[in-house]
Amino acid sequence: MINVTRSALEMEKYKEIERSIIKTYRKEIWSKFIKAVKNYQLIQENDKIMVCISGGKDSFLMAKCIQELQRHGRVPFEAHYVVMDPGYNSYNRDFMEDNADLLNVPIKIFESNIFDVVSTVDKSPCYLCAKMRRGYLYSKAQELGCNKIALGHHFDDVIETILMGMLYGALLSMFYGSEIKTMMPKLHSENFEGLELIRPLYLVKEESIISWRKHNDLTFINCACRFTEGCFLINDGTSKRKEVKELIKTMKQVNLNVDQNIFKALDNVNLDCILGTKKDKVYHSFLEDYEKCF
Repeated sequence: MINVTRSALEMEKYKEIERSIIKTYRKEIWSKFIKAVKNYQLIQENDKIMVCISGGKDSFLMAKCIQELQRHGRVPFEAHYVVMDPGYNSYNRDFMEDNADLLNVPIKIFESNIFDVVSTVDKSPCYLCAKMRRGYLYSKAQELGCNKIALGHHFDDVIETILMGMLYGALLSMFYGSEIKTMMPKLHSENFEGLELIRPLYLVKEESIISWRKHNDLTFINCACRFTEGCFLINDGTSKRKEVKELIKTMKQVNLNVDQNIFKALDNVNLDCILGTKKDKVYHSFLEDYEKCF
């Protein structure tokens, strides 16, 4: 009797969570999710999408949005909800599986030895971990016959990436090259033919995701790295991304729309007032065409 009651409560819970996305957070989440999918043509007829679940709030919300679109959208497509286990401890893995059950997301978990490999590296373990994760995910997508991989990056990730590339390029040359660039809503894989990466939460702000999480009394893993305590990112106290987050908060005290303005600027680049550009890894100076203007 207890198990039956619990199952009934869990079923009602996930329905409430789904309803909150399209009702309570229709403007902040659902409409922006749909806008990104349509404006950037992220999901098309007969796509086979591998939805990557990391265990955090972003990827689980993305999974719920894609489920809702799959059920009620006009474009038919397939979705596979996949978790890549790089070597999670038992607590984090169990916690992730419990959340998947609670949210009614049919995840499939596959194993890898990424944490074992990264544990032997002293320099830039996070960079190596991220690179290996991407490789494993692309390989798994090919195995499943998918043509697209969906990741849970949101609007704030986009803005922070823009500023990190501008402000910390010299310090983080391994990751950024002092460039004005952004995290794209979709891109083709350079190493895995026929695979495309998409970011359906591209226009959804993190504050909306946090509000949705709190509204539904949900708890997610921030980072399941077994080399850190309390599930926080490695070197989080000195991470440049955290610094940029704080910088944006400070700027928003002066201009509440500063993040939107930064985003719009990357969608409205005036090439007549740029010193140089790079296309297909080839640099072009404004001087190349300067005399042609007269």
